[in-house]
Amino acid sequence: MKKASGKYAWTATVGEKGQIVIPKQARDIFGINPGDTILILADEKQGIAIPPKSAFSELMSKIFPKGDDEE
Repeated sequence: MKKASGKYAWTATVGEKGQIVIPKQARDIFGINPGDTILILADEKQGIAIPPKSAFSELMSKIFPKGDDEE
């Protein structure tokens, strides 16, 4: 079976405190560094997704557009 370009799969173990470790290769590919904030999306039927870091900024800018200050 030929590997699809840009497609990856990893496994992670959930620790006793409910924490997971993002595999190093995934952190390197997606530029995830210690102290970064990540966005986790979930749907009970479809599962959990961790979109790219840029998705968090994009979502916040849609929720709180610049120049929308009310005092």
